[in-house]
Amino acid sequence: MGDAVQQFFAVKAKIAAAEREAGREAGAVTLVAVSKTFDAADIGPVIEAGQRVFGENRVQEAQGKWPDLKEAFPDIELHLIGPLQSNKAREAVALFEVIETVDRDKIAAELAKEIVRQGRAPKLYVQVNTGSEPQKAGIEPSEAVAFVRRCREVHGLGIEGLMCIPPADENPGPHFALLEKLGKEAGVAKLSMGMSGDFETAIAFGATSVRVGSAIFGSR
Repeated sequence: MGDAVQQFFAVKAKIAAAEREAGREAGAVTLVAVSKTFDAADIGPVIEAGQRVFGENRVQEAQGKWPDLKEAFPDIELHLIGPLQSNKAREAVALFEVIETVDRDKIAAELAKEIVRQGRAPKLYVQVNTGSEPQKAGIEPSEAVAFVRRCREVHGLGIEGLMCIPPADENPGPHFALLEKLGKEAGVAKLSMGMSGDFETAIAFGATSVRVGSAIFGSR
């Protein structure tokens, strides 16, 4: 058994333990295995081990490896977890089952157009910049609930969840608590939060999916 496969099973065990610890149902949390910068040869063994949900940061990189893998494994669910440029909306709608990084009206309008054009509707999450970091994508927390409403009412988009990436040097707990509160206010069921270093904390705060890369695949 390869390193990535062993680490995959270790992460799954930690998720199960964190669910129990938080008094949540077994299987309440989806593992999104972050495969960015890794190629099909690295990803294949983890798919063979049973993982079906993967996250990619860049549309172009994902286009290079996932069409063949998805042909071989049609039940793969691919999440876009990196910033989306409006000129990549067409490709993103064609390739991804979930787009987690809707964060401005221009993107919402482009996605709405492509969803109609392609007849394919990925699930959509709004990314919230919980730390108000200028260099980071995501909508300001104070604008998030109104933006979700606009996505629904103006752009005709179904928004299922919220996503955040807390500042690297801060305790993630308050950021996860904020996202959970905004999720309730916005009336969304899904919360994508928690990465390799803090996914157990995120599960305690109500994450429905965690994005784990380096703890499975190692670092590039």
